[in-house]
Amino acid sequence: MRILTRYVLAELLQVFFVTLAALTFFILTFGLVQTATKEGLGLVQIALLVPYVLPDALRFAVPATMLFAAASVFGRMSSGNEITALKAAGVSPLQAIWPAITVALVVSFVSVWLNDVAVSWGRDGVKRVIIESVEQILYGRLRTEGSYSSPKLEIVVKAVDGRKLVKPVLTLNKDHPGRLTTVKAREAEIRADTTQNAIIVTFRDYDVLLPGGATYSERGERSQEVPLDAVSAKAAEQRRPAELAMNDFAAARTAQLARIDQFEQMMAGRAALGMLSGRMDQTAPAAVAGERHEIAYARERLRAIAVEPWRRWAGGFSCLCFVLVGAPMAIRMRNADFLTSFFLCFLPILVVYYPLFILGIDQAKDGNVPPAAVWLGNVLVALWGCWLLRRVIRT
Repeated sequence: MRILTRYVLAELLQVFFVTLAALTFFILTFGLVQTATKEGLGLVQIALLVPYVLPDALRFAVPATMLFAAASVFGRMSSGNEITALKAAGVSPLQAIWPAITVALVVSFVSVWLNDVAVSWGRDGVKRVIIESVEQILYGRLRTEGSYSSPKLEIVVKAVDGRKLVKPVLTLNKDHPGRLTTVKAREAEIRADTTQNAIIVTFRDYDVLLPGGATYSERGERSQEVPLDAVSAKAAEQRRPAELAMNDFAAARTAQLARIDQFEQMMAGRAALGMLSGRMDQTAPAAVAGERHEIAYARERLRAIAVEPWRRWAGGFSCLCFVLVGAPMAIRMRNADFLTSFFLCFLPILVVYYPLFILGIDQAKDGNVPPAAVWLGNVLVALWGCWLLRRVIRT
């Protein structure tokens, strides 16, 4: 049995790692090209992004690779009559399958960890690289073209001397004509502030044109904070529940409960004050519309926080579920063509598992079902795999 176990493990891991490297490279390249195109990054910035994007690429590649390895190895073994030979020797096919199940179990825990790393450390790193790169991107564009423009911001300079912008003209809030502000200065300097997610522009001897045509001039130095969403679409995203680390969920849940309680107390206090003062309009629903909106948002975020850990564990353990289906299916199909085996195994998973997984997440976030419903797809696929495995053992 040890020889059989070593044989299956060697074949499985060889296919797994080779395929994982190829698929991860493809996903990684696609993700980096997409990010670089959107943010205008150079080769240096792309190289800095690689370690942060890698966990994100791996978490998508690992489940598919696990299924591909199982379908390829057991499809080839079955088509070569190796499974038939085992049965003839009185050895259950389960002896050949259990090493793959063990590997899939270990990989599932690794996949859960990759999910956590990708959405917390990885995305934080991507944002940090982009924020730090914005300063270089701006200086490079201004030095070569003399201007930089985005939907919210425009900078035009006469020249760039080192880090000094000569006679810059900065136009803010381009997308809001009523808040359009133009600053003309003798010189300026730009620096990125990673703690504030902003670009700090320091002007010297400047004139300001305000909305409506009013102007004023000042001599001296002034710093203007420009939000990163005016320069980079990625850097100013708020931290959503999907971007929290596992260790942060408890604190985030407590914060949302405290926020809900705070607004409920404000509503109750306003109603009580209205009744005591005789201002009954303060007790009407319209008087607390703002608080109701904040409570609804806080409860929606609270549900998302509750669902996210379940989603990560279910997504990670899809590796185990896929092998439970892929191994017996490949044995029953007896097809040596690894691509055919993979697609025939993946098609029912694509039709059954992913729709149920997405439906469970959406319904749980809406509060219609408990967060554990996210596991519905995993449970059904695992039961289906156990049924297939039983058929393989008995036939």
